[in-house]
Amino acid sequence: MTSVNPHSRAEGDVNNTEFRKYWDNTHNNETASVLSRDAKAFLHQSLSTPCLDVLASSDGALVTNLQGKTYIDFHGNNVHQLGYHNPYVIERVKRQLDTLAFCPRRFTNLPTIELAERLSALTGGQLTRVLFAPGGTSAIGMALKLARIATGNYKTISMYDSFHGASMDSISVGGEYIFHQGLGPLLVGSVHVPPVDHYRGMWHMADQPSGDMAYADYIEYVIEKEGDIGAILAETVRSTTVHVPSEGYWKRIREICDKHQILLILDEIPTALGRTGNTFVYEHYGIVPDIVVLGKGLGAGVVPMAAILCKESLNVAAHVSLGHFTHEKNPLGAAAALAALDYMDEYRVLEHVNTLSTIVNQRLKAMKASYREVGDVRGIGLLWGIELVQDNDSKTPHPVLAEQVLYRCLEKGMSLKVSGGNVLSLYPPLVIDEQQLGEALDVLEEAIQESIQS
Repeated sequence: MTSVNPHSRAEGDVNNTEFRKYWDNTHNNETASVLSRDAKAFLHQSLSTPCLDVLASSDGALVTNLQGKTYIDFHGNNVHQLGYHNPYVIERVKRQLDTLAFCPRRFTNLPTIELAERLSALTGGQLTRVLFAPGGTSAIGMALKLARIATGNYKTISMYDSFHGASMDSISVGGEYIFHQGLGPLLVGSVHVPPVDHYRGMWHMADQPSGDMAYADYIEYVIEKEGDIGAILAETVRSTTVHVPSEGYWKRIREICDKHQILLILDEIPTALGRTGNTFVYEHYGIVPDIVVLGKGLGAGVVPMAAILCKESLNVAAHVSLGHFTHEKNPLGAAAALAALDYMDEYRVLEHVNTLSTIVNQRLKAMKASYREVGDVRGIGLLWGIELVQDNDSKTPHPVLAEQVLYRCLEKGMSLKVSGGNVLSLYPPLVIDEQQLGEALDVLEEAIQESIQS
Protein backbone atom coordinates (compact mmCIF):
# COMPACT_ATOMS: atom_id res chain seq x y z
CA MET A 1 0.00 0.00 0.00
CA THR A 2 1.29 3.48 -0.83
CA SER A 3 2.56 5.90 1.77
CA VAL A 4 0.55 8.94 2.79
CA ASN A 5 1.46 12.45 3.78
CA PRO A 6 1.23 12.52 7.60
CA HIS A 7 -0.07 16.11 7.43
CA SER A 8 -2.99 15.27 5.13
CA ARG A 9 -6.49 15.22 6.56
CA ALA A 10 -7.47 11.90 8.03
CA GLU A 11 -10.26 9.48 7.26
CA GLY A 12 -13.23 10.66 9.23
CA ASP A 13 -12.68 14.20 7.97
CA VAL A 14 -12.69 13.72 4.20
CA ASN A 15 -12.61 10.72 1.90
CA ASN A 16 -9.85 11.73 -0.50
CA THR A 17 -6.68 10.48 1.17
CA GLU A 18 -4.13 8.35 -0.65
CA PHE A 19 -5.37 5.23 1.11
CA ARG A 20 -8.86 5.96 -0.18
CA LYS A 21 -7.53 6.38 -3.71
CA TYR A 22 -5.78 3.03 -3.43
CA TRP A 23 -8.99 1.43 -2.17
CA ASP A 24 -11.05 2.94 -5.00
CA ASN A 25 -8.65 1.46 -7.55
CA THR A 26 -9.41 -2.06 -6.26
CA HIS A 27 -13.05 -1.93 -7.39
CA ASN A 28 -14.06 -3.82 -10.53
CA ASN A 29 -15.79 -2.06 -13.42
CA GLU A 30 -19.34 -2.73 -12.22
CA THR A 31 -18.74 -1.31 -8.76
CA ALA A 32 -16.76 1.63 -10.12
CA SER A 33 -19.63 2.42 -12.50
CA VAL A 34 -22.24 2.39 -9.72
CA LEU A 35 -20.06 4.53 -7.44
CA SER A 36 -19.65 7.00 -10.30
CA ARG A 37 -23.43 7.18 -10.70
CA ASP A 38 -23.74 7.82 -6.97
CA ALA A 39 -21.18 10.63 -7.12
CA LYS A 40 -23.06 12.26 -10.03
CA ALA A 41 -26.51 11.98 -8.43
CA PHE A 42 -25.93 13.21 -4.88
CA LEU A 43 -24.58 16.40 -3.37
CA HIS A 44 -21.05 15.75 -2.19
CA GLN A 45 -20.37 16.02 1.52
CA SER A 46 -17.59 15.21 3.92
CA LEU A 47 -17.71 11.81 5.64
CA SER A 48 -19.70 10.13 2.86
CA THR A 49 -18.43 11.12 -0.59
CA PRO A 50 -17.19 9.04 -2.32
CA CYS A 51 -18.80 5.93 -0.85
CA LEU A 52 -16.68 2.96 0.19
CA ASP A 53 -18.50 0.25 -1.75
CA VAL A 54 -21.91 -0.76 -3.12
CA LEU A 55 -23.99 -3.05 -0.94
CA ALA A 56 -26.42 -5.56 -2.41
CA SER A 57 -27.70 -7.39 0.66
CA SER A 58 -27.27 -7.85 4.39
CA ASP A 59 -27.93 -10.51 6.97
CA GLY A 60 -27.13 -10.73 10.67
CA ALA A 61 -23.66 -9.27 11.26
CA LEU A 62 -22.79 -9.27 7.54
CA VAL A 63 -23.20 -6.88 4.64
CA THR A 64 -22.52 -8.11 1.09
CA ASN A 65 -21.37 -6.09 -1.93
CA LEU A 66 -22.24 -6.47 -5.62
CA GLN A 67 -19.47 -9.01 -6.16
CA GLY A 68 -20.57 -11.18 -3.26
CA LYS A 69 -17.81 -10.10 -0.88
CA THR A 70 -19.00 -9.98 2.73
CA TYR A 71 -17.94 -7.67 5.52
CA ILE A 72 -18.48 -8.31 9.21
CA ASP A 73 -19.93 -4.93 10.12
CA PHE A 74 -18.50 -3.28 13.25
CA HIS A 75 -19.99 0.09 12.31
CA GLY A 76 -23.59 -0.08 11.07
CA ASN A 77 -24.31 3.48 12.21
CA ASN A 78 -25.48 1.74 15.38
CA VAL A 79 -28.83 0.84 13.82
CA HIS A 80 -27.85 -2.82 13.37
CA GLN A 81 -28.13 -3.64 17.09
CA LEU A 82 -30.17 -6.78 16.43
CA GLY A 83 -28.45 -7.61 13.18
CA TYR A 84 -29.42 -6.88 9.62
CA HIS A 85 -32.69 -8.24 8.26
CA ASN A 86 -33.65 -9.76 11.58
CA PRO A 87 -36.51 -12.13 10.57
CA TYR A 88 -38.24 -11.73 13.95
CA VAL A 89 -38.52 -7.97 13.38
CA ILE A 90 -39.19 -8.15 9.64
CA GLU A 91 -42.18 -10.44 10.14
CA ARG A 92 -43.76 -8.08 12.66
CA VAL A 93 -43.23 -5.07 10.39
CA LYS A 94 -44.77 -6.96 7.43
CA ARG A 95 -47.85 -7.73 9.52
CA GLN A 96 -48.20 -4.07 10.44
CA LEU A 97 -47.72 -3.08 6.79
CA ASP A 98 -50.78 -5.14 5.88
CA THR A 99 -53.06 -3.25 8.28
CA LEU A 100 -51.87 0.32 8.96
CA ALA A 101 -48.72 1.59 7.29
CA PHE A 102 -49.17 5.30 8.01
CA CYS A 103 -51.10 7.28 10.60
CA PRO A 104 -52.01 10.87 9.65
CA ARG A 105 -51.36 13.67 12.11
CA ARG A 106 -54.09 14.28 14.71
CA PHE A 107 -54.93 10.56 14.75
CA THR A 108 -53.28 7.94 16.91
CA ASN A 109 -52.82 4.18 16.71
CA LEU A 110 -52.34 1.26 19.07
CA PRO A 111 -48.71 0.33 18.21
CA THR A 112 -47.37 3.80 19.04
CA ILE A 113 -49.33 3.99 22.29
CA GLU A 114 -48.10 0.54 23.28
CA LEU A 115 -44.51 1.52 22.48
CA ALA A 116 -44.75 4.73 24.52
CA GLU A 117 -46.11 2.76 27.49
CA ARG A 118 -43.44 0.10 27.06
CA LEU A 119 -40.59 2.59 27.00
CA SER A 120 -41.91 4.38 30.07
CA ALA A 121 -42.17 1.06 31.89
CA LEU A 122 -38.53 0.31 31.04
CA THR A 123 -37.54 3.44 32.99
CA GLY A 124 -39.36 2.09 36.03
CA GLY A 125 -42.04 4.73 35.54
CA GLN A 126 -39.54 7.53 36.19
CA LEU A 127 -39.83 8.97 32.67
CA THR A 128 -43.54 8.91 31.93
CA ARG A 129 -43.99 11.16 28.89
CA VAL A 130 -42.90 10.21 25.39
CA LEU A 131 -42.75 11.90 22.01
CA PHE A 132 -41.63 10.21 18.80
CA ALA A 133 -39.71 11.63 15.86
CA PRO A 134 -38.51 10.30 12.51
CA GLY A 135 -34.85 10.60 13.49
CA GLY A 136 -32.46 11.36 16.32
CA THR A 137 -31.63 14.85 15.09
CA SER A 138 -35.30 15.82 15.23
CA ALA A 139 -35.62 14.32 18.70
CA ILE A 140 -32.72 16.47 19.91
CA GLY A 141 -34.55 19.50 18.53
CA MET A 142 -37.66 18.58 20.52
CA ALA A 143 -35.63 18.16 23.70
CA LEU A 144 -34.03 21.58 23.25
CA LYS A 145 -37.42 23.23 22.71
CA LEU A 146 -38.89 21.53 25.75
CA ALA A 147 -35.97 22.63 27.91
CA ARG A 148 -36.47 26.28 26.93
CA ILE A 149 -40.20 26.15 27.63
CA ALA A 150 -39.87 24.29 30.92
CA THR A 151 -37.06 26.42 32.39
CA GLY A 152 -37.57 29.78 30.73
CA ASN A 153 -33.84 29.79 29.97
CA TYR A 154 -32.34 29.52 26.49
CA LYS A 155 -28.70 28.62 27.12
CA THR A 156 -27.36 25.08 27.04
CA ILE A 157 -24.11 23.47 28.11
CA SER A 158 -22.80 20.67 25.92
CA MET A 159 -19.45 19.08 25.19
CA TYR A 160 -16.73 19.72 22.66
CA ASP A 161 -16.27 16.75 20.29
CA SER A 162 -19.86 15.60 20.87
CA PHE A 163 -22.34 14.71 18.14
CA HIS A 164 -26.09 15.26 18.47
CA GLY A 165 -27.21 15.34 14.83
CA ALA A 166 -26.65 17.36 11.68
CA SER A 167 -29.42 20.01 11.62
CA MET A 168 -28.62 23.63 12.47
CA ASP A 169 -29.92 23.38 16.03
CA SER A 170 -28.24 20.04 16.74
CA ILE A 171 -24.86 21.09 15.32
CA SER A 172 -25.07 24.20 17.48
CA VAL A 173 -25.02 22.05 20.59
CA GLY A 174 -22.76 19.45 18.96
CA GLY A 175 -19.03 19.88 19.32
CA GLU A 176 -17.51 18.56 16.08
CA TYR A 177 -16.06 21.35 13.95
CA ILE A 178 -16.51 19.47 10.68
CA PHE A 179 -20.29 19.85 10.98
CA HIS A 180 -20.39 23.61 11.46
CA GLN A 181 -17.31 24.93 9.67
CA GLY A 182 -18.14 27.74 7.26
CA LEU A 183 -21.77 28.06 8.38
CA GLY A 184 -21.49 31.26 10.36
CA PRO A 185 -23.48 32.00 13.53
CA LEU A 186 -25.38 29.06 15.00
CA LEU A 187 -27.95 28.76 17.78
CA VAL A 188 -27.42 31.54 20.33
CA GLY A 189 -26.65 30.37 23.84
CA SER A 190 -24.80 27.16 22.97
CA VAL A 191 -21.99 26.95 25.54
CA HIS A 192 -19.38 24.20 25.25
CA VAL A 193 -17.13 22.62 27.87
CA PRO A 194 -14.44 19.91 27.74
CA PRO A 195 -15.67 16.30 27.76
CA VAL A 196 -14.36 13.65 30.12
CA ASP A 197 -11.19 12.09 28.70
CA HIS A 198 -9.19 9.77 30.92
CA TYR A 199 -6.41 9.28 28.36
CA ARG A 200 -5.33 12.74 27.30
CA GLY A 201 -7.79 15.06 29.01
CA MET A 202 -6.87 18.44 30.40
CA TRP A 203 -7.71 17.37 33.95
CA HIS A 204 -6.34 13.85 33.82
CA MET A 205 -5.30 12.42 37.18
CA ALA A 206 -4.13 9.01 38.26
CA ASP A 207 -7.26 8.70 40.39
CA GLN A 208 -9.98 8.53 37.74
CA PRO A 209 -12.96 9.70 39.84
CA SER A 210 -10.98 12.69 41.10
CA GLY A 211 -10.08 13.61 37.55
CA ASP A 212 -13.73 13.43 36.52
CA MET A 213 -14.73 15.69 39.40
CA ALA A 214 -12.58 18.46 37.93
CA TYR A 215 -14.63 18.31 34.73
CA ALA A 216 -17.85 18.45 36.75
CA ASP A 217 -16.62 21.32 38.93
CA TYR A 218 -15.73 23.29 35.82
CA ILE A 219 -19.27 22.82 34.51
CA GLU A 220 -20.66 24.30 37.72
CA TYR A 221 -18.22 27.21 37.40
CA VAL A 222 -19.53 27.91 33.89
CA ILE A 223 -23.14 27.70 35.09
CA GLU A 224 -22.47 30.30 37.78
CA LYS A 225 -20.64 32.62 35.38
CA GLU A 226 -23.03 32.32 32.42
CA GLY A 227 -26.46 32.43 34.03
CA ASP A 228 -29.63 31.57 32.07
CA ILE A 229 -28.56 27.94 31.60
CA GLY A 230 -31.63 25.80 30.91
CA ALA A 231 -30.08 22.42 30.26
CA ILE A 232 -26.95 20.31 30.13
CA LEU A 233 -26.97 18.09 27.05
CA ALA A 234 -24.46 15.27 26.82
CA GLU A 235 -23.87 11.76 25.59
CA THR A 236 -23.98 9.54 28.67
CA VAL A 237 -21.04 7.65 27.16
CA ARG A 238 -19.22 9.20 24.21
CA SER A 239 -20.10 7.02 21.26
CA THR A 240 -17.52 7.58 18.53
CA THR A 241 -14.24 8.04 20.37
CA VAL A 242 -15.66 6.02 23.29
CA HIS A 243 -15.09 7.82 26.58
CA VAL A 244 -16.73 6.29 29.64
CA PRO A 245 -17.11 8.71 32.58
CA SER A 246 -17.02 7.47 36.15
CA GLU A 247 -20.16 6.94 38.21
CA GLY A 248 -19.09 9.80 40.44
CA TYR A 249 -19.01 12.20 37.51
CA TRP A 250 -22.61 11.67 36.51
CA LYS A 251 -23.85 11.70 40.09
CA ARG A 252 -22.08 15.03 40.57
CA ILE A 253 -23.61 16.43 37.36
CA ARG A 254 -27.05 15.31 38.53
CA GLU A 255 -26.46 17.13 41.84
CA ILE A 256 -25.33 20.28 40.00
CA CYS A 257 -28.43 20.24 37.80
CA ASP A 258 -30.71 19.85 40.81
CA LYS A 259 -28.92 22.60 42.73
CA HIS A 260 -29.18 25.12 39.87
CA GLN A 261 -32.59 23.96 38.57
CA ILE A 262 -31.16 22.89 35.23
CA LEU A 263 -32.47 20.02 33.14
CA LEU A 264 -30.20 17.07 32.40
CA ILE A 265 -30.70 15.81 28.84
CA LEU A 266 -28.86 12.61 27.98
CA ASP A 267 -28.34 11.71 24.33
CA GLU A 268 -28.39 7.92 24.12
CA ILE A 269 -29.36 7.80 20.45
CA PRO A 270 -26.54 5.41 19.43
CA THR A 271 -26.07 3.67 22.77
CA ALA A 272 -29.40 2.89 24.47
CA LEU A 273 -31.31 -0.38 24.14
CA GLY A 274 -28.45 -2.71 24.93
CA ARG A 275 -25.23 -1.36 23.43
CA THR A 276 -23.62 -0.96 26.87
CA GLY A 277 -25.20 -4.04 28.43
CA ASN A 278 -28.13 -2.18 29.99
CA THR A 279 -31.37 -0.99 28.43
CA PHE A 280 -30.39 2.63 29.12
CA VAL A 281 -26.83 3.81 29.60
CA TYR A 282 -27.73 6.06 32.53
CA GLU A 283 -28.65 2.95 34.53
CA HIS A 284 -24.92 2.23 34.93
CA TYR A 285 -24.60 5.46 36.92
CA GLY A 286 -27.48 5.28 39.37
CA ILE A 287 -29.07 8.51 38.13
CA VAL A 288 -32.20 9.49 36.20
CA PRO A 289 -32.05 12.25 33.59
CA ASP A 290 -34.88 14.72 33.07
CA ILE A 291 -34.95 13.83 29.37
CA VAL A 292 -33.35 10.92 27.53
CA VAL A 293 -33.15 10.85 23.73
CA LEU A 294 -33.35 7.56 21.82
CA GLY A 295 -32.90 6.65 18.16
CA LYS A 296 -30.93 4.47 15.76
CA GLY A 297 -31.46 0.97 17.21
CA LEU A 298 -35.01 1.88 18.26
CA GLY A 299 -36.17 1.16 14.70
CA ALA A 300 -34.31 -2.17 14.68
CA GLY A 301 -32.47 -1.36 11.47
CA VAL A 302 -35.73 -1.38 9.51
CA VAL A 303 -37.62 1.88 10.09
CA PRO A 304 -36.15 5.27 11.12
CA MET A 305 -37.44 5.89 14.64
CA ALA A 306 -36.46 8.15 17.53
CA ALA A 307 -37.98 9.38 20.77
CA ILE A 308 -37.64 11.59 23.80
CA LEU A 309 -38.67 10.28 27.23
CA CYS A 310 -39.11 12.80 30.01
CA LYS A 311 -40.38 13.27 33.54
CA GLU A 312 -44.05 13.94 34.19
CA SER A 313 -43.21 17.43 35.47
CA LEU A 314 -42.09 18.41 31.96
CA ASN A 315 -45.52 17.93 30.43
CA VAL A 316 -45.80 21.73 30.14
CA ALA A 317 -45.68 22.44 26.40
CA ALA A 318 -49.22 21.75 25.22
CA HIS A 319 -49.41 25.30 23.81
CA VAL A 320 -46.63 24.74 21.25
CA SER A 321 -45.76 22.08 18.68
CA LEU A 322 -42.58 20.44 19.93
CA GLY A 323 -42.43 18.07 16.99
CA HIS A 324 -45.56 17.75 14.88
CA PHE A 325 -43.67 15.60 12.36
CA THR A 326 -45.57 13.94 9.53
CA HIS A 327 -44.29 10.52 10.62
CA GLU A 328 -44.37 11.23 14.37
CA LYS A 329 -46.73 8.41 15.35
CA ASN A 330 -45.41 5.94 12.81
CA PRO A 331 -47.10 2.54 13.23
CA LEU A 332 -44.39 0.79 11.20
CA GLY A 333 -41.63 2.25 13.35
CA ALA A 334 -43.54 1.34 16.50
CA ALA A 335 -44.04 -2.22 15.26
CA ALA A 336 -40.31 -2.52 14.58
CA ALA A 337 -39.41 -1.11 18.00
CA LEU A 338 -41.86 -3.33 19.86
CA ALA A 339 -40.52 -6.36 17.99
CA ALA A 340 -36.97 -5.32 18.90
CA LEU A 341 -37.84 -5.04 22.59
CA ASP A 342 -39.61 -8.42 22.52
CA TYR A 343 -36.64 -10.00 20.74
CA MET A 344 -34.22 -8.61 23.32
CA ASP A 345 -36.29 -10.11 26.12
CA GLU A 346 -36.91 -13.46 24.45
CA TYR A 347 -33.29 -14.00 23.41
CA ARG A 348 -31.72 -12.42 26.51
CA VAL A 349 -29.68 -9.98 24.46
CA LEU A 350 -28.42 -7.97 27.45
CA GLU A 351 -26.89 -11.08 28.99
CA HIS A 352 -25.28 -11.92 25.66
CA VAL A 353 -23.78 -8.42 25.39
CA ASN A 354 -22.26 -8.64 28.86
CA THR A 355 -20.77 -12.07 28.11
CA LEU A 356 -19.17 -10.87 24.87
CA SER A 357 -18.00 -7.65 26.50
CA THR A 358 -15.62 -9.65 28.69
CA ILE A 359 -14.16 -11.36 25.61
CA VAL A 360 -13.66 -8.06 23.75
CA ASN A 361 -12.08 -6.46 26.79
CA GLN A 362 -9.56 -9.29 27.18
CA ARG A 363 -8.64 -9.36 23.49
CA LEU A 364 -8.19 -5.60 23.17
CA LYS A 365 -6.21 -5.32 26.41
CA ALA A 366 -3.91 -8.07 25.07
CA MET A 367 -3.39 -6.01 21.89
CA LYS A 368 -2.54 -2.98 24.00
CA ALA A 369 0.07 -5.01 25.87
CA SER A 370 1.56 -6.28 22.58
CA TYR A 371 1.78 -3.10 20.48
CA ARG A 372 3.22 0.23 21.58
CA GLU A 373 1.09 1.92 18.96
CA VAL A 374 -2.10 0.89 20.78
CA GLY A 375 -2.15 3.77 23.21
CA ASP A 376 -5.47 3.22 24.88
CA VAL A 377 -8.34 0.76 24.91
CA ARG A 378 -11.65 1.79 26.44
CA GLY A 379 -15.22 0.67 26.32
CA ILE A 380 -18.29 -0.86 27.86
CA GLY A 381 -20.63 -3.58 26.66
CA LEU A 382 -20.15 -3.84 22.90
CA LEU A 383 -18.94 -0.25 22.47
CA TRP A 384 -15.14 -0.03 22.26
CA GLY A 385 -12.45 2.32 21.03
CA ILE A 386 -8.78 1.72 20.27
CA GLU A 387 -6.65 4.86 20.22
CA LEU A 388 -3.65 4.52 17.93
CA VAL A 389 -0.56 6.60 18.72
CA GLN A 390 3.00 6.94 17.48
CA ASP A 391 4.19 5.60 20.82
CA ASN A 392 2.72 5.13 24.26
CA ASP A 393 5.02 7.63 25.92
CA SER A 394 4.16 10.69 23.83
CA LYS A 395 0.51 9.76 23.14
CA THR A 396 0.91 11.51 19.79
CA PRO A 397 -2.11 10.59 17.63
CA HIS A 398 -1.35 8.39 14.61
CA PRO A 399 -4.11 9.03 12.03
CA VAL A 400 -2.06 7.51 9.20
CA LEU A 401 -1.84 4.18 11.04
CA ALA A 402 -5.57 4.32 11.80
CA GLU A 403 -6.37 4.77 8.11
CA GLN A 404 -4.09 1.96 7.13
CA VAL A 405 -5.74 -0.37 9.65
CA LEU A 406 -9.17 0.65 8.37
CA TYR A 407 -8.41 -0.27 4.77
CA ARG A 408 -6.58 -3.46 5.66
CA CYS A 409 -9.66 -4.51 7.65
CA LEU A 410 -11.87 -3.75 4.65
CA GLU A 411 -9.62 -5.83 2.42
CA LYS A 412 -9.93 -8.71 4.87
CA GLY A 413 -13.72 -8.43 5.15
CA MET A 414 -14.33 -6.30 8.24
CA SER A 415 -15.89 -2.84 8.31
CA LEU A 416 -15.26 -0.38 11.13
CA LYS A 417 -15.14 3.37 11.71
CA VAL A 418 -12.27 5.76 12.38
CA SER A 419 -13.24 8.55 14.79
CA GLY A 420 -11.33 11.61 15.90
CA GLY A 421 -8.67 10.88 13.30
CA ASN A 422 -6.95 8.06 15.22
CA VAL A 423 -9.55 6.03 17.15
CA LEU A 424 -10.81 2.71 15.80
CA SER A 425 -14.47 2.61 16.85
CA LEU A 426 -15.98 -0.84 17.24
CA TYR A 427 -19.76 -1.34 17.30
CA PRO A 428 -20.59 -4.96 16.43
CA PRO A 429 -24.23 -6.05 16.29
CA LEU A 430 -25.42 -7.06 19.74
CA VAL A 431 -26.45 -10.46 18.38
CA ILE A 432 -23.08 -11.35 16.88
CA ASP A 433 -22.04 -14.84 17.94
CA GLU A 434 -18.80 -15.64 19.70
CA GLN A 435 -17.24 -17.25 16.63
CA GLN A 436 -17.90 -14.25 14.38
CA LEU A 437 -16.68 -11.93 17.10
CA GLY A 438 -13.44 -13.91 17.38
CA GLU A 439 -12.95 -13.89 13.59
CA ALA A 440 -13.42 -10.13 13.46
CA LEU A 441 -11.00 -9.51 16.32
CA ASP A 442 -8.46 -11.76 14.57
CA VAL A 443 -8.81 -9.64 11.42
CA LEU A 444 -8.42 -6.48 13.47
CA GLU A 445 -5.24 -7.67 15.17
CA GLU A 446 -3.76 -8.85 11.87
CA ALA A 447 -4.51 -5.47 10.33
CA ILE A 448 -2.87 -3.62 13.23
CA GLN A 449 0.21 -5.86 13.15
CA GLU A 450 0.64 -5.66 9.37
CA SER A 451 0.10 -1.90 9.33
CA ILE A 452 2.71 -1.36 12.05
CA GLN A 453 5.23 -3.52 10.20
CA SER A 454 4.66 -1.97 6.74
